[in-house]
Amino acid sequence: MAIIITDECINCGACEPECPNNAIYEGGAEWRYSDGTSLKGMITTLNGDDIDAQHAFEPVDMDVYYIATDKCTECVGFHDEPQCAAVCPVDCCVDDPDHRETEDELLAKKDFMHL
Repeated sequence: MAIIITDECINCGACEPECPNNAIYEGGAEWRYSDGTSLKGMITTLNGDDIDAQHAFEPVDMDVYYIATDKCTECVGFHDEPQCAAVCPVDCCVDDPDHRETEDELLAKKDFMHL
């Protein structure tokens, strides 16, 4: 499953540099598949959508840091635990019950983004 950042976020920014997929963005910032990944040009997402890797997606949250679910791998393939949760001083990086993924799915997502 992906990780979400709850409204308890204090906007400290500790999580953002820890993410190996660059899936964490400041509130109000647009996100892109190409940010911090190997993806460039036209790509086919794991959902089968064809899109430009530079396409800017709407922010998930306007007020606090957020995680782009399509880029979150829970740090699988990089670390033993999600690094955002490990460094969060207020424990607001938690499992997202709406986005459950197996370890194989998370590894496939990692491989997709980091050729």
